[in-house]
Order: sequence, then C-alpha cells, then structure tokens
Amino acid sequence: MTETSAKRGSGRADKARGGNPVSRFFSAVSLFVRQILDELRKVVRPTGPELVRYTTVVVVFVVVMMALVSVLDFGLTKLISWAFTGSTT
Repeated sequence: MTETSAKRGSGRADKARGGNPVSRFFSAVSLFVRQILDELRKVVRPTGPELVRYTTVVVVFVVVMMALVSVLDFGLTKLISWAFTGSTT
C-alpha cells in the first residue's frame, strides 16, 4: 500500500466499517482501484530502442532454448531407439 493511498483511504475505511456490507464492499473496491492507479503512475515505460533491444534479447533466448531442447530431444530419441531396438532408424 502506498503512503498516499493509505492516508487518503484511512478516514473512509474507519467510517465504512460501521456501515452496511454493501457500502464496505464498494469502499474496499474503490480503495483497491486507487491503489492500483497510484502504482501504475510509478511505472516507467521503456523507450523505443529499449523495447526493440529487450524484444530481440527475448527472441534470441527463445530460439537458442528451442534449438537446445530440439537437439537433446533428437539425441535422446536416437539413444533410446538404439538401446531398445539395436538400430537408430
């Protein structure tokens, strides 16, 4: 919880505790939304070049991992085939 939303919602939460369940529910939801908006204001979005760089890093990593898993899968398939049948075809 941020300092701002805690201060802003503290008085309302005390009043709402004595109210009916419906008003408590809506005050809790509004506090939750305010806290989300406060946190979203803190988000630093990447610039265009940073976004391209990060995307490139992720794509290269995924391609390398796919190649590694494919090579291991092919090798283990051949090894198991040879172990149980005596041939690799």
